[in-house]
Amino acid sequence: MAVKKALCLSPSAFQITSLHQEKAMSLPLPMGPVPVVTTYVLLFLTELSTGQRRVTVQKGPLYRAEGYPVSIACNVTGHQGPTEQTFQWSIYKPDQPEREIQIISTKDTDFTYAFYILRVQRGDIYVERIQGNSVLLHISKLQTQDAGEYECYTPNTDGKYLGSYSDKVNLTVIPDTLSVTMSPQTLNREEGESLTLTCEVSKATTQHTHLSVSWYRLQERGNQATKIISLSKDFILIPGSSYTERFSAGDVRLDKIGNTAFRLSIGRLQPVDQGQLFCEAVEWIQDPDETWTFITRKQTDKAILIVQPEVRDFQVNISVESSFAIGQPLQLICSVVSKSSQNRRLQVVWYLNATDIGSIDASGVLGLKKDYEERANLGQLQVSKISPKAFTFTISSLGLQDEGTYRCEVAEEESSHKDFPGPPQRKQFADINIHLRKPTAKNMELSTENGKRSLWEGEALIFRCKLNGAEHPLSVVWWHIPVDLQQPELVGSLEKDGTVHLGPSYKDRSNYGCIRLEKDNVATFRLEIFNTLMTDGGTYECKVTEFQNKDGGLSWAQKTSVTVNSLNSGLRVNLQSRHPKVRVSDSFALFCIIHSDYSALKVPITVTWQFQPRGALDHQQLVTVAQDGTVEWGHSQEQMQKRMKVSQSSSGSQLLIYDATEENAGIYQCKVEAYQRQTQYTYGPARRAAMVISHPLGIDVILPESQLMVKSDSQVQEISINMETEIECSILSQTEGKTQISVTWYYLPFSHKASWLTILRTDQDDIVKYGDDFQTAKKKQKFHSEKVSKDLFQLHIQNVDNSDQGTYHCTVEEWLWSTSGSWHKLGEKESGKTELKLKPIGNKLNVRKINHTKNSLEHGDVTINCSLESPSPSTSLFSVVWFRMQERSRVVVLVEMQHDGVLKYGKEEHEGKLHCYRSSTGDFVLKLRSVEMVDNGMYWCKVEEWQLHGSPSNWVSQASDESGHTLLRVLHSVARLCSRLLQLPSDHHQNF
Repeated sequence: MAVKKALCLSPSAFQITSLHQEKAMSLPLPMGPVPVVTTYVLLFLTELSTGQRRVTVQKGPLYRAEGYPVSIACNVTGHQGPTEQTFQWSIYKPDQPEREIQIISTKDTDFTYAFYILRVQRGDIYVERIQGNSVLLHISKLQTQDAGEYECYTPNTDGKYLGSYSDKVNLTVIPDTLSVTMSPQTLNREEGESLTLTCEVSKATTQHTHLSVSWYRLQERGNQATKIISLSKDFILIPGSSYTERFSAGDVRLDKIGNTAFRLSIGRLQPVDQGQLFCEAVEWIQDPDETWTFITRKQTDKAILIVQPEVRDFQVNISVESSFAIGQPLQLICSVVSKSSQNRRLQVVWYLNATDIGSIDASGVLGLKKDYEERANLGQLQVSKISPKAFTFTISSLGLQDEGTYRCEVAEEESSHKDFPGPPQRKQFADINIHLRKPTAKNMELSTENGKRSLWEGEALIFRCKLNGAEHPLSVVWWHIPVDLQQPELVGSLEKDGTVHLGPSYKDRSNYGCIRLEKDNVATFRLEIFNTLMTDGGTYECKVTEFQNKDGGLSWAQKTSVTVNSLNSGLRVNLQSRHPKVRVSDSFALFCIIHSDYSALKVPITVTWQFQPRGALDHQQLVTVAQDGTVEWGHSQEQMQKRMKVSQSSSGSQLLIYDATEENAGIYQCKVEAYQRQTQYTYGPARRAAMVISHPLGIDVILPESQLMVKSDSQVQEISINMETEIECSILSQTEGKTQISVTWYYLPFSHKASWLTILRTDQDDIVKYGDDFQTAKKKQKFHSEKVSKDLFQLHIQNVDNSDQGTYHCTVEEWLWSTSGSWHKLGEKESGKTELKLKPIGNKLNVRKINHTKNSLEHGDVTINCSLESPSPSTSLFSVVWFRMQERSRVVVLVEMQHDGVLKYGKEEHEGKLHCYRSSTGDFVLKLRSVEMVDNGMYWCKVEEWQLHGSPSNWVSQASDESGHTLLRVLHSVARLCSRLLQLPSDHHQNF
């Protein structure tokens, strides 16, 4: 068997009776031992001439890891006969190097030995044909017994035996030693914080190999992992497409620590970083042909990263629905999440790889870039707003150009008046990566000439249909589904023997050479339609059948849509303005730019300017400039006519508006109509041949920018009880013009968990309104506001008592009176804080300040004391607050005992844990029950002295002081300590 596949014979040396005898042919070699024959054959090999058959496999030896795939290439050249050659693969194992074990054949299904038949039937071992004379042997998952010498053999198709018919390569299966580990964990971070993760990567392969390490992020609702950064096998750092800018800024890093640790660092986290993070390592080996091939690949457990975004008014989430296959649909859903219930004016812009591709403004007007507009016109793409807070981007048939990073950017228009929205104030966005699945070995490709799927009536329409990976004869059937019809029409078919059949509707056109069905190569078919008609638009389907036997086989189909445009559709209009935002009393101009594909026809043009006031439902006709130059103004535009000027040329029209007012704010459009005479030889009445309306263009008439500034210095007032005081609100600057000021006063008590209360408000019409908590006659008598001057306001407080202690400030709003009879808010500023305190009465309070440490075993009770230095007056009462501070933590209020003895706990769980009481008049005690390790920390108290004052009498805080610090250290119990000692190795016991 080895001789018949490897030796190269000339016709004069041997006589071959038939092709079926090649495995049993007898060679007239000289008699003698086998080495003589081998020498004879080797001498013969040196005399090969050019043009002889030559079979080659890729250079070896090859090393691949157990459990991973391998692909071995085989190629035959210099052969005669059919272009599609038969390939047979066998193996010679190391323990029986002379025994051939047949694996798989591209032609003979009975070729496979029983040892491999199950793996071949399951598709774990298969042959992929690259060309007629070139194949790849694929083994999906290597086993230890797959090691050996692989032979690729091609049976003779030349009519004579001349050349080599097989070639071998040695494959060694090595163990998988790659280890990639990282502990699974859940990480909570706030936006802007940093993150570090480390994975351990090691290998013990005896061959020389390289490692590449990559970090990925997997979103919660996606199956596509986004690469963050990788270290290639050539030791080059490569950031993912979504992290390029942050890598350049130094916020994304990958460092190798020691021999096995790879640390990912992300600075200034963003909400988009949230997801499942993992590390992937790939081991690479260099084959003898100097190409690098991966042999092992492993991933770590996933670390869940939760990024708490900064407090914003709203957030944007993006999700995807798709199978991520070429030709299949894709839908991106962009949703806005907001805790606010108010209605929002939202506008969205879609990006692909940082390029703007489409948008929907707050009024629902759609805007698409040129390529995407064409796809939308063909029904292949749709951008929609499905609810007030949800937008979709839909592609009916994915292509390679649709891969990349999609961004949904949402902006909110804030408005000071419902009819006059202001500029976008807040923007949020979300990204998602779309990667298409690689096609299977056999997939359809249906395309048009130069990718053109929109053409003019009369142009040629050429389709190409290709089936990749075909191994048997093919036939094709072409179908056409006209626009607005569901029943397909047969265009024609090309049988596997080359016979052409045309459908009934296309036979006559074929006689004039308008329809042609061709075959470019064994797997590519072409349909050509010349002098296209309007009815040729619609959907075309190519259905290819591969005949694996005489009765038929499997079929694949692919569809694509084309549009045939009528000649009256070549008119486009673009509406522009240099100043979409106009200040009151300024002038602005609108330009209606006309693009016509029929400029050589010199068709007459009529332009009509339309206007939709802000908040109105219908358009108004401003002015029409007819084809003969006649100007006609709208019926309701007598007042606006005095401040308008219109001009027109062959390339467009201009509308100029002077002295802008709020009434000029709204949506503008221009309508262009192209007229054509009945014939080119007469001057009869013109008829409208085309009409197009521009996209809406919004013009905002904006208010002046506020110049309001308020004094923001903070201060503290300390006065005696029952005295009167004033708190000032000083305005430093205001906007010139017809502006008025409103002032609102606020108060925050000193009490625990208090919130700001509205005292009173004096609006821009000088109307005073008290807050809900200040409606009583007593409160209104105590608090009143005074406008001292246009720049100074005062809040008067009569008979100040303990309940008035707290923080005060004012908010100033600036309002502009409009000629339309309404107020417009220009700005708002907040003053500095004024802290109002009562002067203390009596002697200074002294609390003992001795610092000490307390040790306690777990589950025991601990008592901490707090005492006054000297006796207190009998007329005084005392309150005490206990605090705790732990390492790297904030101060926590544990419990408060008020002067009337009422206890208030900082947290509900403290009530069963803590006991606070007074052991004598000047001694206070905090008792901790059944302490645990979490109770470690620093403890201290704050004591306040209270006395009755005034008429009627009120308890007033006179003084306060804090104690020294007690450090509590909770120790492990004896039983637990012994248990830990038993777990230590013996040498540790000795050292202990």
